[in-house]
Amino acid sequence: MPRNVLVLSWVSFFADASSEMLYPVFPIFVTQTLGASAAILGMIEGIAEGTASIGKAISGRLADRRRRRPMIALGYGISSVAKPIIGLARAWPLALVGRFVDRAGKGIRDSPRDAVVASETSQKTRGRGFGFQRAFDTAGAVVGPLIGLGLYEALGHKIRPLFFIAVIPGAVSVALVFLVRERTPTRAERARARESRQMSAASAARLPRRYWELLVVLGAFNLANFSDSLLILRAKDVGLSFAEVILVYALFNASYAALSYPAGVLSDRIPRRVVYAAGLLIFAVSYVGLGLARSTIWVWLLFAVYGGYWALTDGVGRAWIADVSPHELQGTGLGLYQCVVGVGVLIAGIWAGLAWGANGRSPLLLSGAAVGVLAIGLLTIGTRLDPPLPAATPRAA
Repeated sequence: MPRNVLVLSWVSFFADASSEMLYPVFPIFVTQTLGASAAILGMIEGIAEGTASIGKAISGRLADRRRRRPMIALGYGISSVAKPIIGLARAWPLALVGRFVDRAGKGIRDSPRDAVVASETSQKTRGRGFGFQRAFDTAGAVVGPLIGLGLYEALGHKIRPLFFIAVIPGAVSVALVFLVRERTPTRAERARARESRQMSAASAARLPRRYWELLVVLGAFNLANFSDSLLILRAKDVGLSFAEVILVYALFNASYAALSYPAGVLSDRIPRRVVYAAGLLIFAVSYVGLGLARSTIWVWLLFAVYGGYWALTDGVGRAWIADVSPHELQGTGLGLYQCVVGVGVLIAGIWAGLAWGANGRSPLLLSGAAVGVLAIGLLTIGTRLDPPLPAATPRAA
């Protein structure tokens, strides 16, 4: 792995340990401690992801025009200081403010970070580069909930202190960002950057048609991809205790982390479309299964399976988008992609929260069925979305 990919992987590990220490308890905190409904929870998560999405589009454009390390550090820093805001909440509006600030930080950092990973890898190794980074990111999401559960037990079953303790690993992630080494651009790259700045108003229009077609397809999927907070709420409704909810979430992330790098390597060897479509099929099975589940054993099994969906789509999707984006516009391309994903999650969070009802079965079944159809379509008629093959290296005479 290139040095910067290694450094950013550790940055992601500590940042996710900080965030995921809180993520599985947040739905319970909002609905039980603060007394909000599932619809309010869906709205909070939708607004939070929508905020991150808009930020990713803007920061992606900026990542093609200026140094990326300061933007990455700023984004992780904002997310770190946002967590205590939620801990101070006595009603759901302040929790919304905290999630808004936290996701604003994510919006600032993600596109520049992904642009660094994309620029440090080639089309032949990009899948494993993103897979490696996502594996470390998700390993933090395994450690974080387990630390959170241990602290919850040690602190006498109190949730609020966790929002303040989570600042510590977040601060470590910010410090590690400064180990990233941004190389000095070549003369040709500086010339392209000047041209890019001069054409900033038309930058999105310079992305190829294949990019836009792929963006539409992946954006359509995310209209059915509502926040995992609602899945956690479903696990609680089926009968898992507070501690079991955290453990099943850690199991999901362990599955995600273990499979991310192999999925990235696989996507470098076969079309990324096939790997991504396999992930969507797993999504469909997981959602339909959770919608039908009546026993907690099915929740454990399906959350483990659900980690495979994330492993096969998260890093692979980013690599796929980077493949069809011109080198000088990879930040812009990745930022727009993340924006479309987040807007889709925003819309999905709102409609799923409103349709949740007593147990959430209807939105789970509907989303699972719709995504299953999309997955089959990608496998059968999605070949035009495959990126062009990289140019062959001429043989020496």
